[in-house]
Amino acid sequence: MAGLNEAITVIKRDAAGRETWRYTGRVLERGPGFVRLEARFNRPDLPFMGVTLRQGDRFVETFYTDRWYNVFEIHDREDDRIKGWYCNIGRPAVLEAADRLSYVDLALDLWVAADGSLTVLDEEEFALLDLDAESRARARAALAELQAAFANRKTPLSD
Repeated sequence: MAGLNEAITVIKRDAAGRETWRYTGRVLERGPGFVRLEARFNRPDLPFMGVTLRQGDRFVETFYTDRWYNVFEIHDREDDRIKGWYCNIGRPAVLEAADRLSYVDLALDLWVAADGSLTVLDEEEFALLDLDAESRARARAALAELQAAFANRKTPLSD
């Protein structure tokens, strides 16, 4: 795996395994079963769930090789205040090379606003995915785990 402060490429894949997005971040921390990195939002400004994701916003992203989700802590580019947490439900991350990881996004997401309110996103899209029963159950369990962690004011990032 890439060393601290080294560049790492993140590859997002859809449920069929096809690459849908690729970007580069910088490794902040690594440990058994996870890698935490920093990346900058590289798309045009986007209104989302009561905030605006702005080009250059700082994302602190934690990918797990043993959990069915990843968590993006989103910070404002100007004052670094937390805008919220975007949690992707998906298969555990795979370290494909020393400087590359990928994850399979299973459409289901959890948005946690800075005030702690929780919103489940893309349930309809998730329902349409061609998944086996075990994958569907693991995804639902991952969502429940995240909801419980944030409801108790404990982010998975504090593990």
